[in-house]
Order: sequence, then C-alpha cells, then structure tokens
Amino acid sequence: METTATPCPKCYATEWGKGKQSGYASIAPMNKIFSTNSAVIHIICTSCGYILESYVEKPAKFQE
Repeated sequence: METTATPCPKCYATEWGKGKQSGYASIAPMNKIFSTNSAVIHIICTSCGYILESYVEKPAKFQE
C-alpha cells in the first residue's frame, strides 16, 4: 500500500494500492493491425475501491 497526500474523493482515506487489468480488458492501438495489447494499471483506494487513476503499462505502443 502507498500512502499519499491525495485523499480519496469518495471516502477521504489516504491509502492507495495498485492493480493490473490485463487479458480481455487490455487495450490495443486502433491504428496498428498486428500490435500486442497493453495492460491497464489502476491506482485504487484500499478503503472503498474508488479508482483514482488509470493508465496503460506500455504507452509507447500507441505512438504513431
């Protein structure tokens, strides 16, 4: 768990965890036919489950 100065907007807790969403929920570039997908990483409040932030694990796959 990570503690940050950013409080959760839902429950005001300050404990955050990191989760990785992959498999069928991964993201593929729209303009590349034979590209592999990238997992999505979420920063999650460990008290209520609110997702503060989401981003792809490998952003370079989405460059033109």
